[in-house]
Amino acid sequence: MSITQTSPRFPRARRHAAALAVAALAGTLLAGVNPQPASATPPGIPSKATAQSQLNALTVAAQGSTSGYSRDLFPHWITISGSCNTREQVLKRDGTSVVVDSSCAAISGRWYSPYDGATWYAASDVDIDHVVPLAEAWRSGANSWTTSRRQSFANDLTRPQLIAVTDNVNQAKGDQDPSTWQPPLSSYRCTYSKMWITVKYSWGLTLQSTEKSALQSMLNTCSS
Repeated sequence: MSITQTSPRFPRARRHAAALAVAALAGTLLAGVNPQPASATPPGIPSKATAQSQLNALTVAAQGSTSGYSRDLFPHWITISGSCNTREQVLKRDGTSVVVDSSCAAISGRWYSPYDGATWYAASDVDIDHVVPLAEAWRSGANSWTTSRRQSFANDLTRPQLIAVTDNVNQAKGDQDPSTWQPPLSSYRCTYSKMWITVKYSWGLTLQSTEKSALQSMLNTCSS
């Protein structure tokens, strides 16, 4: 989970409702130009069969403690290229018609949040979600990692660990695993489960029995 600054003029809930209405109108107006929402896909999402094999191979263990946890132990966002950091790279990847300034900050563009189906037109309304939250990783084995490995995890652009989504939704998710939180847009839960599974598998993290059951239920909704 990552928190971004937002406009001080309106509470998040009011901004969210207003933006959804604007997005719907804009979508209608733009239908003749681009009928599909911006929906860049994070890399490395496996097939259903691969995700199932990875889920079967994951170690089930009791959830660890958050004792000693700090987001500072997972340094992010780091410089990726030139003046662009990890957040800015994901904003460019996941958005449509993104324009950045000389410091690589996104000054315009369009972002579709697959978690809830909302479209946003300001980068300040979008968070970059760690699909497997940093605190969840800590409780699942990252507490024993080096800071360098935790930094690599927190800035992983190779696997489907980072995705641009609605800020409110990301903050509602917090550090919860799929046994207590799943994307509001049910049609995305298949993809979400595959992303979560392959990140945990790739990084050698454990999972709880309730988490595994939830992931299996979500994976069962996948057609491929």
